[in-house]
Amino acid sequence: MASLLTQKSLVIGKLTKYVNDCAKRLSSHFIYYPDNEKPVSGETTKMNMMQAINNAMDITLRDDPTAVLFGEDVGFGGVFRCALGLQDKYGKDRVFNTPLCEQGIAGFGIGLATAGATAIAEIQFADYIFPAFDQLVNEAAKARYRSGGQFECGALTVRAPCGAVGHGGLYHSQSPEAYFAHTPGLRVVVPRGPIAAKGLLLACIRERDPCIFLEPKILYRSAAEEVPVEDYTLPLGKAQLLREGTSATLVGWGTQVHVLLEVAQMAEDQLGLTVDVIDLQSILPWDEDTVCNSVKKTGRCLIAHEAPLTCGFGAELAATVQEECFLHLEAPVSRVAGWDAPFPHVFEPFYLPDRWRCFAQLNKLLHY
Repeated sequence: MASLLTQKSLVIGKLTKYVNDCAKRLSSHFIYYPDNEKPVSGETTKMNMMQAINNAMDITLRDDPTAVLFGEDVGFGGVFRCALGLQDKYGKDRVFNTPLCEQGIAGFGIGLATAGATAIAEIQFADYIFPAFDQLVNEAAKARYRSGGQFECGALTVRAPCGAVGHGGLYHSQSPEAYFAHTPGLRVVVPRGPIAAKGLLLACIRERDPCIFLEPKILYRSAAEEVPVEDYTLPLGKAQLLREGTSATLVGWGTQVHVLLEVAQMAEDQLGLTVDVIDLQSILPWDEDTVCNSVKKTGRCLIAHEAPLTCGFGAELAATVQEECFLHLEAPVSRVAGWDAPFPHVFEPFYLPDRWRCFAQLNKLLHY
């Protein structure tokens, strides 16, 4: 009897370890590829993406006396701690909590920016930006046009954590970039890591168009790099070619960039082929030249994003590539994306366009 109980305990222990190991892997569906190149020379310090975003806002509040930071719970740092310590440093007049009212947060930010202040608004999760959709699309995006250039709210930057995190479920995992990409007058930006996040956020804050800055929340602490300490910006509307090759062009943004970098390595190791990997960075406007020039060189294009396939931003990329690169294509443009379903909880690993789905699709492209 004792022997049987011991055997059962060992079996249960192995099963528990197997489940725990799987959970650890499934909570992070990618390998992080840190940036090694620095946009500016000088002193660096190791930061994760949360710290890099905090640093960008710290620099803004320090150098711009009109700058204010506000949102739900930002007074104590916010849910993801991106504003940690900023209220203590700059006071409750410049870093403060708002009511749980996304429409009000956006409207308040538009008013501040129109009056000449630099407004940094945080929406606690990108999934809850939709109550503010009217304010952002009908007011912020159109202020300059409807006034004939007499006033604008370009000093408004709206930050929002987005994307899969491993356990977010349908209300805390969505990627809403395509909704805003349909709106002239806005800029939509998604960083892939700390160096990019700091430079792009500072560029958004100083841009004269209102910006939606979507931060892949799983990267807040899983991504760490040697980030330049000094002030710097990265150009908006410009993609980055992260890896060069000849057999295909892989295009993504945010977390998906790291999935595609892993796919590129798999292609080299298993197939002996090299591919271009492009981080779009800016969704609106997006860098058509970099993408199309790459596709004209490689003849094949794979686009991957976490948002659902239908009307995802990959559809716009695919249409443009087909139109501009048709005579250079060796295969139809391919998209790998989330499914046309609400974002699941326990089935998240089957929903995400992971390296296996992307690699399988790349194989189809190569053998078309």
